Amino acid sequence: QVQLVESGGGLVQPGGSLRLSCAASGFAFHNYAFGWFRQCPGKEREWVTSIMSDGATFYADSVKGRFTISRDNAKHILYLQMISLKPEDTAVYYCKVHRSGVDYWGKGTLVTVSS
Repeated sequence: QVQLVESGGGLVQPGGSLRLSCAASGFAFHNYAFGWFRQCPGKEREWVTSIMSDGATFYADSVKGRFTISRDNAKHILYLQMISLKPEDTAVYYCKVHRSGVDYWGKGTLVTVSS
């Protein structure tokens, strides 16, 4: 079955960096687009960035220039490199894939940006 498992979250100071990973299994990874979303406390989940099967990428304005999405089709892993982190980036980060009419989500990884 489809599984997505995020990792790499943690506590980081403002201006710091983190790299999140999303390990995928149960489907043909290279055929699908993926997205990273985040949910801040008390807010709705919001889209952060997407990567298409051909490698094309798209970013929310709030993270453009600071976050980079990438994929390793051989390892079936999706990445999110985050630099210049801000307190407002604090959230649970989720990866998502849409397959056969269904959205599949991981359980998320918490990123806390605080001094």
